[in-house]
Amino acid sequence: MEELQKILKKNKYKKIQFKVSKTQHLLIKAMINGIKGNFILDTGASTSCVGYESVAKFNLKAKDSKTKASGAGGNHIDTQLSKNNKLQIGTWKEKDFNLVIFDLSHVNFALTQHKAKPVDGIIGADILLEGKAIIDYYNHCFYLK
Repeated sequence: MEELQKILKKNKYKKIQFKVSKTQHLLIKAMINGIKGNFILDTGASTSCVGYESVAKFNLKAKDSKTKASGAGGNHIDTQLSKNNKLQIGTWKEKDFNLVIFDLSHVNFALTQHKAKPVDGIIGADILLEGKAIIDYYNHCFYLK
């Protein structure tokens, strides 16, 4: 495994640690617009998102969206969109980052029912694809380029 880490470092990948919650979610710290938050790393989420309650926290400029979200919490969920944000995960940065905003209360309710901390949002496949992510589940880390 050390060999893989050397190869990834040589190829300018950034190593980022994650924790596994009691609910088996992958938890990471990230900064949006310079403000720290707690997120689920979710390979099954097509786009990254934050809950409505985090709009002010991250200084997001939210605009109504015609797009309806769907997922484990249901279908046809109203959303908003926030464009041109700054995202930092570890030392990896994205300067023009769009976020979907919608009701994450069902996610946080499920987390708190299992005595896990609530999250501000979800980092999804859009970022994982952009960063050419490699996930090392065994060592609780992932890499972004």
